[in-house]
Formats: sequence, C-alpha cells, structure tokens
Amino acid sequence: MSEQEEIKKEQETDGTKKKSIGGEVWEYVRLIIIVVVAVVLLQNFVIVNARIPSESMQNTIMVGDQIFGNRLAYRFSDPERFDIVIFRYPDDESQLYIKRIIGLPGETVTIRNGKVYIDGSETPLDDSFCPETPSAKGDGVYEVPEGCYFMMGDNRNNSHDSRFWNNKFVERDKILGKAVLRYWPLNRISLIS
Repeated sequence: MSEQEEIKKEQETDGTKKKSIGGEVWEYVRLIIIVVVAVVLLQNFVIVNARIPSESMQNTIMVGDQIFGNRLAYRFSDPERFDIVIFRYPDDESQLYIKRIIGLPGETVTIRNGKVYIDGSETPLDDSFCPETPSAKGDGVYEVPEGCYFMMGDNRNNSHDSRFWNNKFVERDKILGKAVLRYWPLNRISLIS
C-alpha cells in the first residue's frame, strides 16, 4: 500500500471516529431530552409528588414519607369520603397539603366531643384510622358548600385541617390527586388505602 493510500485510509478512519462519537453524543442528548419530557408530562398530567412534613396523617402516613398521587383518579368520578387526597391549601395555594376527605359537597359536618357526625346522624363516622381518641378541639358545625370538601388529618389532635383554616373548605378543582403510593422510605413502600 502506498503512503498516500495509508494517509487517505487514516483520514477516513478519523472521520468515521468523529462521526461515531458525534452520533453517540447525540443519542445520549436525545435520550436525556426524551426522559425529561416524559417526567414533565407525568408530573403535570398523571402523578403528583408530595413529601409529608408533619405528623397530621400519622399513623397512615408518617413524617418524611414521600407519596405519589394519581391526578387522573377524579377525571371521571368524584372524590369520596375517606379518600386521602393531595390538594392546594386554601389559605396559601402555593402549599400542597394531604388530608382525608370527611365532608362532601352539601353536607353538614358536626364535630362533637371529637366525634364526626354527618347531616345530623346519631352515629359518628368510623375513625378507627385515628391513632388516638380525638379531643374536642375543633368541635363545631360546618356546612360544606357545593363543589367543596371538608378535610381532616388522621392524627386529629395534631392536625391543622379544615377545622382551623380561615378558608374551611377545599374546592374540587384544588384537589390535585388521590394519594396512591408511598415510595419513600424504601423499607415502607406500599399502596395507600
């Protein structure tokens, strides 16, 4: 092989290497873009991510737990009593809260001696998910407007919820999703019921 042929072959090999390195870099960049777009779409349209900063939902959800909520859960159905939901806090919509739905639109919620009664019922709601007997703190009568919900934490004696907010009720369109999965800490990964 002549010297010129060898030089030409080396130049072709160098060009192929440059093209393959550039192609490989483009593949990584393209993959990163696809992943970022997928995460943004999931976060904005399918899931809502929440970190639990307080003990208001103990023992159902603990401080430091990280939760995924399903944004599509209420697309074709209404929230139901006892659903645990992630929503915009009515007194400061920049904050996300997570609580249990207790009062539905149009209902009258009466809290007497820490027990919750709906529409004058003589039988209180089941509060077996509460870690302790609720105190009388927050007793009162709350008339839930149409299109709104009354929220309470499971740890009723340590929950800043509808009983204590300036704006007592959560509007339907402020509910971002139904809590479905605890994904952190890893040793407690579980579905939320």
